[in-house]
Amino acid sequence: MRHLSRTGRRSLALTAATLLSLGLGTATATQARAAPTAEVEIIDGYTRTVRESAGIAVECPAYQVLIGRAHSGDENGNTTYYCGFILIYGELVHVSPPTWSASQRESNSFFAAAPHRALVGRVHSGDENGQTRYATASMTWQGRSVTLTSYRWTPGQRESSSHSRAGAGEVMTGRQHNGDENGQTFYQYARVSLD
Repeated sequence: MRHLSRTGRRSLALTAATLLSLGLGTATATQARAAPTAEVEIIDGYTRTVRESAGIAVECPAYQVLIGRAHSGDENGNTTYYCGFILIYGELVHVSPPTWSASQRESNSFFAAAPHRALVGRVHSGDENGQTRYATASMTWQGRSVTLTSYRWTPGQRESSSHSRAGAGEVMTGRQHNGDENGQTFYQYARVSLD
């Protein structure tokens, strides 16, 4: 295992993650970890597009957290959610079951996950006067809590043509929106840490 290329290690970790998320196998630390080339790596995973107003709850599958979101048009337009796997020293980070927030009106919404929790889902129903909820989860690696640092908010962008993705080593932790589809949307991201 020490002689696997970076691509080989990534493939091994993703294969293990896929099997685990499907309930088809287990992976020990030895099987999932090879010689590290990076401390923290986030790999694209599940992507889903839904009609924004439809009230469809989107949750990242097992072992994944939100790393981006895009929306086009008004409330009848499409919203795409991007999830990703987190690897620390090539080993998959465990993500807890989700906890859902209370509902809030979308047109004046602000949500930031509790410290060291990442977003793992969202649901919205109706137009800008409809209700939005968020799902968050905690993360562990080798039984230790994963922490988040360097929290930051993005500049605002018009919701009707918005697209935002986490930077290297980051996960999504919050979102704010003002007004209708012509209003501004902001995203909060934080860096995964081994503290």
